[in-house]
Amino acid sequence: MATATLGPTGYAVTVQSGRHRLAADEPESSGGTDTGPTPLGLLLAALASCTAITLRMYADRKGWPLAGAEVAARLLPDDAGGHIERTITLTGDLAADQRQRLGEIADRTPVTRIVAAGRKITTTIR
Repeated sequence: MATATLGPTGYAVTVQSGRHRLAADEPESSGGTDTGPTPLGLLLAALASCTAITLRMYADRKGWPLAGAEVAARLLPDDAGGHIERTITLTGDLAADQRQRLGEIADRTPVTRIVAAGRKITTTIR
């Protein structure tokens, strides 16, 4: 579970996820104070971090020499309202088939599946 608490003015929120706290905001150009990533930035960060973590878990389980991974995610505009482009840079002495398999695994990470499926959201107002 995660919560976002908004104060009496502005767009800055305090985000609580488990025992971890972080900030989210809008850039100054949108009327915010830029005290943290935008909500979209957090979504892209969730996708990128989940991808990197899942690749590490898989490579470790297989005993593959994955020295590191950098995952970049960005929203690109298109006629359908935008799509996410993810670029993965793998380091380590990986064979071509291992790199290919890690690419397949990236498409099956938990956050990837949720974002790609466009999950239903229910809302309750109290």
